[in-house]
Amino acid sequence: MPPLERGALADDPIMQFREWWELAELDVPLAEAMTLATVDPDGAPDARMVLLKGFGQDGFRFYTNYESIKGEQLAANPRAALIVYWRELDRQVRARGHVSRLPDSESDAYFATRPRDSQIGAAASPQSRPIERQQLERRFDELSAEYAGAIDVPRPDHWGGYVVSPEEVEFWQGRENRMHDRFRYTREGDAWRIERLAP
Repeated sequence: MPPLERGALADDPIMQFREWWELAELDVPLAEAMTLATVDPDGAPDARMVLLKGFGQDGFRFYTNYESIKGEQLAANPRAALIVYWRELDRQVRARGHVSRLPDSESDAYFATRPRDSQIGAAASPQSRPIERQQLERRFDELSAEYAGAIDVPRPDHWGGYVVSPEEVEFWQGRENRMHDRFRYTREGDAWRIERLAP
C-alpha cells in the first residue's frame, strides 16, 4: 500500500471506511469479521468476534441475541469498541462510541435475508447460557417442525440489531520498520478533527 497521508483522507471517517471496505471486500476473506468489546457491570472488558452487517452515517451495524452476555452488557452500559483487521491489506480500523438498538423494522428486514436454518438457530439458542448439545439440537428440531409449513420464520423478540455510533475512529496502516501510519478522527459537533498519531 502507498503511505497513508493526511491529504488523501476523507473528511468523514465513514467515507474513509467505505473506501477501505470496498478494497477489503475484493481481497480479504470474511472482510466483515470484527471484534466487539464491551464491559461487564464490574468494568471488566469483554470481547468477541461478530460480523459487520452494514455501515452508514449512523455508524456500524451488527446483529445478535439481546439476552446474550453482550446484549446484557450493552443494556447496562451502551458503549462499545470495534476493531476490524484486514491482514491481507495490513490495515486496521478501530472505533468507539455509543450503542443503540436498531428499529424493529431494520431487524425484521435483515432477519428475513438470513438462511432459514440460521433463522431457526437464532430462535432456538439461548445464547451465552449453559446448555447440553442434545438439548440445543432438540430445540432446533422442535422449531424446525413448528415452522415446517410456514413461509417465513418470524424474528424472535430477543434477537435484533445494534448500531455503534462512533465518537472516535482510527485508521492504521502498516509500514516497514514499525513506522506505521495512524490517523484518528474525533467527533467535534457535526465535524471531525483528524490527527496523525505516533505508531
